[in-house]
Amino acid sequence: MRFAIRRPFAIPLFILGLIVVIGVVVTFDYITLLFDPVNDNAIDFEVPATDKDTGQPVTSHPQLIPKILHQTWKNETVPEKWRAAQESCLQSHPDFEYKLWTDESARQFIADEYPWFLDTYDSYPFNIMRADAIRYFVLHHFGGIYIDLDEGCQSRLDPLLTYPAWVRQATPTGVSNSVMGSTPRHPFFMRVMLELKNYNFNWGVPYITVMYATGPLFLSVIWKHHKRWAVSDAEQVWILMPPEPGAAYFNDLHGSSWHEDDAKWIMYLGVHWLLFTVLGFLLAAVVGLSSYLLVRRVYYPRTALNYKYVEYGE
Repeated sequence: MRFAIRRPFAIPLFILGLIVVIGVVVTFDYITLLFDPVNDNAIDFEVPATDKDTGQPVTSHPQLIPKILHQTWKNETVPEKWRAAQESCLQSHPDFEYKLWTDESARQFIADEYPWFLDTYDSYPFNIMRADAIRYFVLHHFGGIYIDLDEGCQSRLDPLLTYPAWVRQATPTGVSNSVMGSTPRHPFFMRVMLELKNYNFNWGVPYITVMYATGPLFLSVIWKHHKRWAVSDAEQVWILMPPEPGAAYFNDLHGSSWHEDDAKWIMYLGVHWLLFTVLGFLLAAVVGLSSYLLVRRVYYPRTALNYKYVEYGE
């Protein structure tokens, strides 16, 4: 009879525990990114020597990444506010091949080279998700360096050509997809391409949907998984660290043209993640206690009465 009295109290506790377990499982990779070191394979800024005849940088390491610059925009008319940044990269790298991927040419490329992904590509609810996806595919296919249009080039990128694959450290955690470099067919970008289908989920909030399905948080999780698998230097992904003052490869203009009203609230949560984590646990505790008291109020009088009948044989 003692079990019959206590059993209703276990119901809200079980439900609360189940919710907590599911939440931890779903967010585990994202939470642990906060504590995952990104400087294991760090790239620090270095000024290479230049050839006195050609004026081109000379590095002591062999070039691995082909001299190709990739950028994306919806058409071939780049907005005026980003043309200076675009020109800074073009003018400082006249010996690089330049590819501007438009909505039309990007979709045609997927249809021709990766038709198995076309349905997923077309299904994305936001165009920025297709812009995210195409950069992974062209880096895998051609190799080269991808640069967002709101990134200007402050110096030659030749030293970055000596790493098999690299991405840039993000703030406050993980890595960014705003500038990336890779050799053709690198296993990291192969993994990224294949995982895009698995992460294609609409969370109902534009910013979260983009970040978790194709954007930096998605890339960060795949990078985290890849680190466990990569066994050779050629398979590693290197991390371009924040530059020292006055020394940088890129000049970030922070365009964020795809951000909607929800983005500022999500970014505020990201900055104050510890506070909101504590508040979340407190809220869970309040909900659990309230559920317990409610179940006790509903069930206790009835079970106590039944216990009384059994105890005294009434």
